[in-house]
Amino acid sequence: MGEPGEAMAGALDPGPAWHALPACDVLAHLRVDEALGLDEAQAGERRARCGPNTLPEPEPRSRLRMFAGQFRSLLVAVLAVAGGMAWWLGAPVDALAIAAILVLNGALGYAQERGAARALASLRRLSAPVARVRRDGGVRAIPASALVPGDLVEIAAGDAVPADLRLLRSADVRAVEATLTGEPHAVRKEADATIGVDATLAERSTLLFQGTSIATGEALGVVVATGRSTELGRIAALVGRAPEVTTPLQARLASFGRWLVLAACGAVALVFALGLLHGLPPDQMLMTALGLAVAAVPEGLPAVVTIALALGVARMAGRGALVRRLAAVETLGCTSVICTDKTGTLTVGHMTVAAVLTPGLPQGEHLEVDAQGYGPPDAFRHQDGRAAPPGEVVRVLLHAAASACTARLAPPGHEPPVLGDPMEGALLAAAQGVGVQAEALDRHEPVLAVRPFEAVRQRMAVVRQAGEAACSYVKGSPEALLARSVSWLGAGGVQPLDARMRAQLEALNAREGLRGRRVLAVARRVAARGVLAGDGGTEDPEEGLTLLGLVALADPPRPEARESVAACRRAGIRVVMITGDQPSTALAVARDLGIAAHEHEVVHGREVESLDDEALRARVEGAAVFARTTPGHKLRIVKAWQAQGAVVAMTGDGVNDAPALKGADIGVAMGKGGTDVAKDASAMVLLDDRFATLVAAVAEGRRIFDNIRKSLLYLLGGNAGEILVVAGAVLAGLPLPLLPLQLLWINLVTDGLPALALAVDPADPDALRRPPRRASEPLADRGFVLQLAVGALLAAVAVLCVFAVALEAGLGESVARSMAFSTLVVEELLRAFVVRSRGRVAWELGLASNPRLLLVVLATAGLQACVMLWEPAARLLGAEPLSPAQIAAVLVAGALPATVLEVAKLVPRTRTAPP
Repeated sequence: MGEPGEAMAGALDPGPAWHALPACDVLAHLRVDEALGLDEAQAGERRARCGPNTLPEPEPRSRLRMFAGQFRSLLVAVLAVAGGMAWWLGAPVDALAIAAILVLNGALGYAQERGAARALASLRRLSAPVARVRRDGGVRAIPASALVPGDLVEIAAGDAVPADLRLLRSADVRAVEATLTGEPHAVRKEADATIGVDATLAERSTLLFQGTSIATGEALGVVVATGRSTELGRIAALVGRAPEVTTPLQARLASFGRWLVLAACGAVALVFALGLLHGLPPDQMLMTALGLAVAAVPEGLPAVVTIALALGVARMAGRGALVRRLAAVETLGCTSVICTDKTGTLTVGHMTVAAVLTPGLPQGEHLEVDAQGYGPPDAFRHQDGRAAPPGEVVRVLLHAAASACTARLAPPGHEPPVLGDPMEGALLAAAQGVGVQAEALDRHEPVLAVRPFEAVRQRMAVVRQAGEAACSYVKGSPEALLARSVSWLGAGGVQPLDARMRAQLEALNAREGLRGRRVLAVARRVAARGVLAGDGGTEDPEEGLTLLGLVALADPPRPEARESVAACRRAGIRVVMITGDQPSTALAVARDLGIAAHEHEVVHGREVESLDDEALRARVEGAAVFARTTPGHKLRIVKAWQAQGAVVAMTGDGVNDAPALKGADIGVAMGKGGTDVAKDASAMVLLDDRFATLVAAVAEGRRIFDNIRKSLLYLLGGNAGEILVVAGAVLAGLPLPLLPLQLLWINLVTDGLPALALAVDPADPDALRRPPRRASEPLADRGFVLQLAVGALLAAVAVLCVFAVALEAGLGESVARSMAFSTLVVEELLRAFVVRSRGRVAWELGLASNPRLLLVVLATAGLQACVMLWEPAARLLGAEPLSPAQIAAVLVAGALPATVLEVAKLVPRTRTAPP
């Protein structure tokens, strides 16, 4: 067989034909015991030899290439040309100032790109997959990157395959291998299949490959290759560096920037021509035109967008929302409908068995259960509160419920507490109260076959060996199991299931549903060996059942979910609950949360099935809850809302939710309970599975868009004001009110830094009190253009008035220009607070609510004070120190535009105020 080192060579090189070897030979070759798995010492030794289970990553860009990449844009080209011409015209100070702008913006862009790369790396760590691995005789969840050859991995429907696995046991396993073979349909995988050594990749049905996913079934496999040695790793090693992703918002801004450059160049050319027509010196006008070109181009815009997106995504991750696709950030702000699961999202997701109900309801057999978490129940009691030990029928019921589970309870203190479905964890915990342990079940009644739960079938079955017989244990919706049951078990034994008993069970189901509980039916079928499908026979293990009883599970709403739903309503966002629960349970929870109030707002899955697309489109308008739905229904519901013009966010966790998650405008997967397939199909993952996290992410999406718009308004408003000041002076026959170097100072200090601070502005208090914006709404809407035009015009009027009055007073051109220059700086700094909100004035938001902006404004004001008071600084910018009276005039004139804009916000309130 060879030494262990030879065995490991097969994990790194082509080695043995794992697919052709019998399972027992694979285990022997890898020196692993199927019952115990590897121990930690063995795993550590193999990890040191084979390396981590990670795919080769593209080589990161060097720091030099990253820095050089900051200078590849049309905006930078305009600045570079302006700087070169300034140097050629003999104005080295201007040229050096332009160079300083280029270097500063390059440094900012470089820092942001480096920060974004680090943020993405940390986000990748957050979203790293985990694997259920058997080590030291127990099952635990570990990062997939820690897997080594020889690890025993449990895998089920919805999981992504974490490494190349040779199947040891399989139950109805089908895998989607399109990433490797191009085959779009799920292919069957069987542990016991006989495969030739020369079989192609697509024919190796005994293997599961890393990067593929499990569509149905459950399996146990042994790792035969990790990381670079997997089939996917070999392909990844051949793939070059992937192109960088550009979001729709960034693409629109790039296009906007190109148009802006053209418009700015046209305006500058017009000012230059007007100056020549008015007899101003050509060299002076050329330098002024160059200064205007620099001032007219908002070169800080790319850095603003990068900062807003990178920090916004980081904030979302910090609050539990992991953005997988940057395009989702822009779409979040447009969300108008949220289609959400109930269990684990609106509710706490820690299901507990609240009651067990057995047919016939003999004394003591209808019990309430006091349980918390995933430990054994505290007590069984009658409805009147008296303690009641569980009878034999309850013991049989809970034994069958645990036998129908494939999940396992983790050791105390382990996270997650349940390895598998939390609902099954609740059943296993309740079964402990009657002495049933999952590990003992597996020893005494080994699993022969599993039919996993499917939303369409509304049930699952586990076939186990029971001595000389085989027993099929089935759990699922009461409707599904009542339709397949022929008898029931009561205190008097097995009896035929007649119409009276069916009606009684249906009434119990309805009663528990009205209490907001989820109800499961549990049944079994005992047969001779070789009769049932999965045990060598052909008979359906889900037919001819004996119904054992009902289990009611409680999953209370999350404490914060009610307020989150109310916040959505205030924000104009419809919340729609889509659940597999029965209508009465769904309506009870929806009423408690404020999602729905009346029965007509609940749509049954059967009704969805009966409606065509046009009728469903009309029906969704009045619906708030969809119950007993299938994954196919979810996709149709999403499409119906989209046909109404809604932007839809859809939550999901199962493999069958993937079509709806992909079809929604924003697919949102569950990070704790969600399958890997659901996560891969989603644009965002909720790390804590909470609905409130999704609502917070929507608010963050609005905040990011608002902040980019604020920064753009601030930058363009300042640029437009500078152009109007120079153009107005030329048209009025006045001397130039601003020198090129002064324009550069404003562009470098006054515009850029406050715009960056606005990119991290806190959310507007009204962000979740206004309707969602349309997806097609441009950045520069009507209100944006109006505020920009009015602000630029007010600034130009204030500056030109100061300039003209100073000239008229005989203060001299140099002092007048200094006053105009300082007035424009003051106006720009104060306007940074004005653009923070369209409807709220600065003191309502709080000047200190954005400490970065306040710090930047104060620092810039201090620099400008040096220019106004200290002669060396003033001379550097071609200005003159100002007297106290002149400074007072500058402050008053500079404050007037901001004051007018703030007062204008109050006018609509006085008009709508009650008498």
